[in-house]
Amino acid sequence: MSRPGLSPLFAPLLMLAAAAASAQATLPVGKPIVYCSEASPEGFDPGLWDSTSTNNAVRQMFQGLLGFERGGTALVPRLAQRWTVSQDARVFTFTLRRGVRFHSRAWFTPSREFNADDVLFTFGRFLDPAHPFNKALPGNFIYPNNLGLAKLVQQLEKLDEHTVRFTLREPNVVFLSWFAMPFAGIHSAEYAAQLLQRGEPHKLNNAPIGTGPFAFRSYAKDDVLRLEANPGYWAGPVRTPKLIFAIAREPNVRIQKLLAGECQVSAPARDIDVPVLAKRADIQLLQVQALNISYLSFNLARAPTSIRAVREALDIAIDRPALFKVLFPRGDATPATSAFPPAIPGFDTTLRNEYDPERARRLLAEAGFPQGFALDLWALPIARPTNPNGLLLAQMIQQDWARIGVRASIKTYEWGEYLKRANKGEHDVYMSGWSGESGDADEFLTPNLSCAANRSGVKFCNAEFERLIDTARATPDAPRRSALYVQAQQIFKRERPWIPFAHSTLYLPVRADVKGFVINPNGGVEFEKVWRE
Repeated sequence: MSRPGLSPLFAPLLMLAAAAASAQATLPVGKPIVYCSEASPEGFDPGLWDSTSTNNAVRQMFQGLLGFERGGTALVPRLAQRWTVSQDARVFTFTLRRGVRFHSRAWFTPSREFNADDVLFTFGRFLDPAHPFNKALPGNFIYPNNLGLAKLVQQLEKLDEHTVRFTLREPNVVFLSWFAMPFAGIHSAEYAAQLLQRGEPHKLNNAPIGTGPFAFRSYAKDDVLRLEANPGYWAGPVRTPKLIFAIAREPNVRIQKLLAGECQVSAPARDIDVPVLAKRADIQLLQVQALNISYLSFNLARAPTSIRAVREALDIAIDRPALFKVLFPRGDATPATSAFPPAIPGFDTTLRNEYDPERARRLLAEAGFPQGFALDLWALPIARPTNPNGLLLAQMIQQDWARIGVRASIKTYEWGEYLKRANKGEHDVYMSGWSGESGDADEFLTPNLSCAANRSGVKFCNAEFERLIDTARATPDAPRRSALYVQAQQIFKRERPWIPFAHSTLYLPVRADVKGFVINPNGGVEFEKVWRE
């Protein structure tokens, strides 16, 4: 059965949308909005990065063929007006939106509208290592590579100027959602060709050109990112003339700026900041039980963390209730037992965490470490809702591990350096996390725990686990998919590539004069339909 993106039944709705867009042109322009971000974006090429901070920046400038509805997980049209999926979930055909133009900047003026060539360029980089742009500017496309995109896609075709078709080597029932992910933001093939001709391919990442509601203006690392409204935006006038990302790593600084009116929206607040913010009449405190997880990830390429019994010992030596009392005093987080949150279909409700230092010591002795050993524990350098204080968490875990003879040296780095070094496998154990957008278990498992995500050998790769998640992706029957995910989680729990830590409620503070802001399930921010009175 094909699944159309839009049918003739939607014609009246499209007419209403057009009328609304026309009416919007008469709406007054709002004031600039400042967003207090917790970290600097790593760059502005959507395919190269996968951190929340970077995604929040690029999603204002770039758009995919599809998107997620505001505040939800349902797929909606973006640069594709409609789509069809073959009955066997192998052929995906997109009809592209007409009348879309890329940003005009001092360094680039588009000569044509968005078309199929831009889709082929964007995804061609992910699929073909010999792509001319990849030769000029080699890069690690983290999320596409972790999904195994190049292996999955058999053919990408331009059927005409406004129609593209993806044919897969095997069925994939979650493939459609990938087109709404930040990594799938569409580049201008015309801009890329000009950069190649000028010998400046790096500007694709440093001087971005997208189709989104906001266009890049300037960036000062660790300080400020400045965007401005796209005057030719295809969806109608943008009411916020300037959007500024003020980068403030320290949570206290962000809260102070918010309360002083220096920023109007802030990165999610810590648990301990909620009581103060909740008392303020000039602050809206938006709340969602987010699709998120924090965890400690082991280096599986070297001993002792490559030994399963050692990983289990380190896991069961942690006193989670004690940690949660300190880090989440309001009780707005829950201990994680699996690789994804309980709200997602397929969650294994039988999994439990264990705290047993005595058994942990026995496991270490059986693994050949009766006197323990030394390792490095990396502390998360930025505050996240699921890990509000990485250094404090590291210190408490350090104490727990000391009780079983494990001597942990705490290290940390600037955020960008932290990610770069972790990807190279320089750690023994490092803190990480993940947020989902689609509400599907595969979004947590495949990008993080599949063999495609383990090219360096540092991460998890298990043949039995791989077979289960591959089969689940090809299975349209929901109960059967859930049963496969339960089996996969049993393997995850047995092998323990992570120490799952927390799922958290997310509190996002917004000043009262900001209108139209909607909190997303993953905590990501979007300012397209947001304005300030």
